[in-house]
Amino acid sequence: MSSAETQQDTKFLGHPRGLATLFGVEMWERFSFYGMQGILTIYLYYSATQGGLGLSEATATSIVGAYGGLVYLSTVAGAWIADRVAGSERVLFFSAILIMFGHLALALLPGFLGVGVGLGAVALGSGGLKANATSIVGSLYAEGDTRRDAGFSLFYLGINLGAFVGPLLTGLVQKEIGFHYGFGLAALGMALGLIQYTFGRKKFGPEANVVPNPLPRSKRPLVLGGVAVVIGVVVAAVLTGLVTAANLANVTVIVITAAAVGYFAVILSSKKITRVERSRVFSFIPMFLASFVFFSLFQQQFTVVTIYVDQRLDRSLFGWQMPVSWANSINPVFIILLAGAFAALWTKLGPRQPSTPIKFALGTVAMGAAFLLFLPTAGGAANSTPLLVLVGILLMFTIAELLLSPVGLSLSTKLAPEAFRTQMVALNFLSIALGTSMAGSLAKYYDPADEAAYFAFVGGGAVLFGLVLAAVSPFIKRLMKGVH
Repeated sequence: MSSAETQQDTKFLGHPRGLATLFGVEMWERFSFYGMQGILTIYLYYSATQGGLGLSEATATSIVGAYGGLVYLSTVAGAWIADRVAGSERVLFFSAILIMFGHLALALLPGFLGVGVGLGAVALGSGGLKANATSIVGSLYAEGDTRRDAGFSLFYLGINLGAFVGPLLTGLVQKEIGFHYGFGLAALGMALGLIQYTFGRKKFGPEANVVPNPLPRSKRPLVLGGVAVVIGVVVAAVLTGLVTAANLANVTVIVITAAAVGYFAVILSSKKITRVERSRVFSFIPMFLASFVFFSLFQQQFTVVTIYVDQRLDRSLFGWQMPVSWANSINPVFIILLAGAFAALWTKLGPRQPSTPIKFALGTVAMGAAFLLFLPTAGGAANSTPLLVLVGILLMFTIAELLLSPVGLSLSTKLAPEAFRTQMVALNFLSIALGTSMAGSLAKYYDPADEAAYFAFVGGGAVLFGLVLAAVSPFIKRLMKGVH
């Protein structure tokens, strides 16, 4: 199928058929990813008698935040390999295999060996899959196709179907049988995704495996040497105690910040981009910062909110105690219910819909407001917060997410210079990486005995940032040079 035929196809709910394949593989990847992550924090800090590793809560959330950040940081490597060496579709396929291996390692290898090998493999594989799946979705649509944002919203629906079912099943298996069986179920989910994707790979246009900026053979030894140096530095930092489990999230924040600054510098200084493309990259900087602020709060679902659910939420349902990870399925339920409505809204409004900077501002304000909603029940007794309170707060999480996250995926493909198509998507994921790591760093300041101050500071800061972004949105729109 040619690129033109792919872009004109309307056989999947009015969208190209390739979207259905990507919808499916992301659904199963998110099933495994969120299924595992839903039980990861408690696995790290539960005692050995409860099947866990017995770490402190601060160290557990540091590891989870750093791991989440590394997932999105590895999108840089996945995007670079796609743009310079192998093409997006091939990188996506082999990344899915690596993810399955990582979940198997968590399920089969004991203790900290399984955590190290498993989380490392899942992080690298997820990064390669996420950046390239998003890039291929963008390639399904011609420039100016008004279906693009709606297509990304449908793609986001697939993500959240997996994110909904994953924590429910792995959490139930963990509670009834054990943690390692829960991790094994995540591996099975990724295996199903691989089977589905293998049959649908041919539905993409030829652009899916184009290498837009090939790496000259003469430079390959230099790149391999650089990789070896990075690995050596990481190993030395761990062996000398410079990097520990307790400070891992903070170190990851520093590394990702340096990577993001470097990436922007490389793209903006490149002679391969035009003046218009350079202006569009500049316009992405404030949106990058908004995405960072948003995900610093949103990704606390897996750090602060997990601890809150375990220790502060009343999880009793008719005499049965709900698994901790089930709370992670509340947000995806709302995504499933509302994603279609948001997709239909953007499609109906067409050119009259709010500009992307305004959508980002609204999403950031709504995310801050969600944290402020914790204040009325702050300071209560252990396991005293009604479940409906958390449901309402996570509804606000979802509204904020739909205003910003799928729009950010779409925006990175619209603002991308031709020579940095997939790597621009990776920059968007770097903002998520930075926010996710910060969610782990912020978690150490959360104290159930004084949680009102924490929720007020974090939530109020996000609201303030969103208002500032809205105020400067006209200037950002001018830099976007015609991209809405």
